[in-house]
Amino acid sequence: MDLLLAMRVFVRVVECGGLSAAGRDLGLGQPAVSERLRQLERHLGARLLDRNTRSVNVTDVGAVFYARAKQAIEAADEAAASVATFNRQLRGTLRICAPHGLGETVLPPLLASFQQHHPELSIDLVLNDRFVDPVIEGVDLSIRVGPLGEGAFVARPLGSMRRLLLAAPPYLARAGVPTSPAALAAHPFIHIDSLARDGKLRLSSPSGATVIASVRSGWRCNHWRPLLAALLAGNGVGALQWPTCRNEIASGELIPLLPDHPLPDAPVHAIYPAARRVPAKTSAVLAWLQAQLPTLLDAGVATSDE
Repeated sequence: MDLLLAMRVFVRVVECGGLSAAGRDLGLGQPAVSERLRQLERHLGARLLDRNTRSVNVTDVGAVFYARAKQAIEAADEAAASVATFNRQLRGTLRICAPHGLGETVLPPLLASFQQHHPELSIDLVLNDRFVDPVIEGVDLSIRVGPLGEGAFVARPLGSMRRLLLAAPPYLARAGVPTSPAALAAHPFIHIDSLARDGKLRLSSPSGATVIASVRSGWRCNHWRPLLAALLAGNGVGALQWPTCRNEIASGELIPLLPDHPLPDAPVHAIYPAARRVPAKTSAVLAWLQAQLPTLLDAGVATSDE
C-alpha cells in the first residue's frame, strides 16, 4: 500500500465531504477511493470514517489522524518542492524578518551561502525582536524565537535555541560562583528586557520540573550586544542565547553556570503566509534553513558549578 497516497485520499474525503467529490478532485473513481480507505483503515487497525449511502462522518480517531496526516502531506509536498525549486534559478526578492540574535550571528552566513546557489535572488533581511506576522508585514518568511502568536500563517519548526546563564571569570572570582538557583538573588542579573520582567527567573530542575529563582535586575536591554559587553566587563551574572556568546565561551571569557538548572530552550519556527501554493523562493530557503539551522542553535558546552 502507498501510505502517503492513501493519506491524501483520506484527507480529501474529509475535506470534500464524500467519496465521489474526493475522487473527482484526485482523478480517481469512487471504487478506487473506497479501496484506498479500506487499505488505510486495515493498515492502521482503526475505523477512520463512518460511511453510509448518504453521508461520511469522521470518527474520533479519524479526526486525530486527519490533523496529523494533513501535516505529513504538507511536509512531504514541501520536501518535494524544495528539491525541484532549489536546483532551478530563483529570481526576485526574498524578504525575511528575524530577531537580532539570530539575524546578526547565525543567519547571515546561511543566507549568503544560499544566495551563492541563486545569485539572481536578492535578499532583504529585516531584524526586529518583536513578533512579525508575515501576512501583515508583507514578508516571505519570518523567523520567530519563543511562543507563536496567532494569525493566518503556517509555522514550521527549525529547532530549539539554547539559552545559558553566564558570568566572566573575574566576576566569579570576586563575587563567588552561584551554586543554586536561590544564590542568583545575591548577584546583579544582566538580561534581555523580555526575560524575568517580574523578578522571577524560570529554570529547569534535574527532574524537569520548573524552579523559580528570584533575581534583581542589574542591567536590562532590548539588544544582546550591550548585555554581552556588561557580562564581559564583570558586571554580574546574566543570560544569553547560545549563538550570541559561543565565541566568548570557547575562549573562556564567559563561564556557563548552574548546569543542573538550565534555562528552558526556546522553540524556533519559520512562519509564512498560509497560501495554497508556497512560492518557490520561500520553499527553497525554508528547506535550506531546516537542514542546517538546528545544529547551530544548540551545542554542548562545559559548565562551572565550583
